[in-house]
Amino acid sequence: MFQTLTPQPPDGLLTLIGLFRDDPRNSKIDLGVGTYRNVAGITPVMEAVKAAERILLDGQQTKGYLGPEGDQRFVKLLAPVAFGAADAHAGRLVGVQTPGGSGALRLGGELIAAARPGATIWLGTPTWPNHRPVLEAAGLTVAEYRYFDPATQTLCFDDTMAALSAANPGDVVLLHGCCHNPTGTELDPAQWDAVAQLVAERGLLPFIDLAYQGLGEGLDADAYGTRRVLTAAEEALVAYSCDKNFGLYRERTGALFALARDADAASVVFGNMLTLARVNWSMPPDHGAAAVRIVLDSPELSRLWRTELEAMCRRINTVRTALADAEPRLAFLSRQRGMFSQLPITPETVATLRRDHGIYMAGSGRINLAGLQVADAGIFVHALRAVDGLPQEC
Repeated sequence: MFQTLTPQPPDGLLTLIGLFRDDPRNSKIDLGVGTYRNVAGITPVMEAVKAAERILLDGQQTKGYLGPEGDQRFVKLLAPVAFGAADAHAGRLVGVQTPGGSGALRLGGELIAAARPGATIWLGTPTWPNHRPVLEAAGLTVAEYRYFDPATQTLCFDDTMAALSAANPGDVVLLHGCCHNPTGTELDPAQWDAVAQLVAERGLLPFIDLAYQGLGEGLDADAYGTRRVLTAAEEALVAYSCDKNFGLYRERTGALFALARDADAASVVFGNMLTLARVNWSMPPDHGAAAVRIVLDSPELSRLWRTELEAMCRRINTVRTALADAEPRLAFLSRQRGMFSQLPITPETVATLRRDHGIYMAGSGRINLAGLQVADAGIFVHALRAVDGLPQEC
């Protein structure tokens, strides 16, 4: 049977991990893998999470299954973080725990395919490289439009609005809730308002990927677009990840929320979500969601988590400012938000940076700002100058 399989190309970022690990140079810099790193260069366990894990260790009485819906207290406590008031969309909003934001995206894609087989979903490009494969594997038809111009480092808002205006009622549009991956360039409040209005007028289903809340401008500011769109839309999906803002990468902690037209429809949607979850992963992993639940259930730990998250956000933005100050042609970095930006450089230049300067990044030019120390900003800028990797004007 297996003789019919064909070799698959290796994942570029996974390959990059191995190349960086095997590089003996002490001066090497890893801007590739998309995890937050602190001033010591590690992805830390947040103090609030560690405290929650100690409580979990001492108090957990069973390792029994949760059920396909996962930890519903976790889902209930997470909802106001994402959507604002605890009773936002009361009766119309349902959610299930998922294995990370990726699990939420896949479950949402399958839910759409079950409701409308072969549905079209619109993706702005560039986007997270796994978006298209996940959504196509779920049975959706992907259509693309230009969201960002790397050469000028500008948002292509007219292209975005034109694409959504051309979409058919019932089509789905994937929106990055904040901290756009890979570009760091996102809609401002007025543009979010326009998108929300257009989505509602055209009868489109917004599917929001909210993976980095709190790492751009802050928890509430980063949720503006999501909240605005859900206020306007009759129906919506939100894939939420706790992997980044709780530092739970290896625990794969997320949730899929669905907004339905009324409470009866929400009950039907919830039942379908459970059925699809059951055949995908049966029961979600417990540990990460339990830690988040404990944090959000405790006013003290919740305050500590928010303080830590604010510090992470400040560090990322400080790195952005340091690079912009070191080189005027990188000024656009200070206007972008989140962990990522995409430099307008070729794969050949990326390879030269890796070979000659020990600087590792994705072949697309995407860099993880959280992988850089402020003290290394000059080193990085010097390397970009050496390989002619800086834009002319942005």
